[in-house]
Amino acid sequence: MKYTRLTKEQLEELHQEFINFLATQSITADEWETLKREKPHVAEDELDVFSDLIWEGVLSKIEYLENISAQHMYLFQLLEKEIKLISVKVLNPDIDLTTKEGFAWFKKNYNSDFVEYLTASKVYSEDKNLDKFNLIKQGAVITKGELYQWFDQLIG
Repeated sequence: MKYTRLTKEQLEELHQEFINFLATQSITADEWETLKREKPHVAEDELDVFSDLIWEGVLSKIEYLENISAQHMYLFQLLEKEIKLISVKVLNPDIDLTTKEGFAWFKKNYNSDFVEYLTASKVYSEDKNLDKFNLIKQGAVITKGELYQWFDQLIG
């Protein structure tokens, strides 16, 4: 398995897609029930293959990721050949960007000496989607990129 298995909730959301996937493998609903009962390892393998297919589709379409912690924001733009990063560091230890109050403070003070910015870019490894997946594993979430674009204009 290249990525990670989808959660039970995610699989339930993708129920119809999973049925279609099984159909492409020529596995009927009855055969699937038999597989789960009699050859659970084969059923597990099918779930893993399906999960990887879904991840591949999702990862190939992602344009922006964000990873926000108490004092840092890591904003990623995922381009064709590279990942661009805008890093924001809050130097005031009393501020927590993950709270409403902390973010409100930041919106008022983003241009103060208590905030540092850094930009960087990195060429993908041989496996672009795995690079993206690793950022998600480290806590990044998929976004529409509003924060990235705002900062890009601000500091660009």
